[in-house]
Amino acid sequence: QVQLVESGGGLVQAGGSLRLSCAASRSIASIPTMGWYRQGPGKQRELVATITSGDSTNYADSVKGRFTISRDNAKNTVYLQMNGLKPEDTDVYYCKAHSSWWDYWGLGTRVTVSS
Repeated sequence: QVQLVESGGGLVQAGGSLRLSCAASRSIASIPTMGWYRQGPGKQRELVATITSGDSTNYADSVKGRFTISRDNAKNTVYLQMNGLKPEDTDVYYCKAHSSWWDYWGLGTRVTVSS
């Protein structure tokens, strides 16, 4: 089992940057995949970015070139650097840890981008 706590959300103007952090309650080195997802009102939760234990990354097309996911195993933390933010990036962002047979979610951090 692992508890995940997201932080770093807030209000930012379009074109600005934020860095989200996801702190895990135990070592993440052996967790196969860590990811960031987002969900807005009335919308399905969607993938933003994932990173594997081997540091392979995957991004949604809508954030490629603007967002960067990274992991610091020594700090048991996963980051999402978000640059060039747009109003359509406004959502609650969730951290997820998962393997082939289990997954755990954080409670989310809200990001609001004003135009």
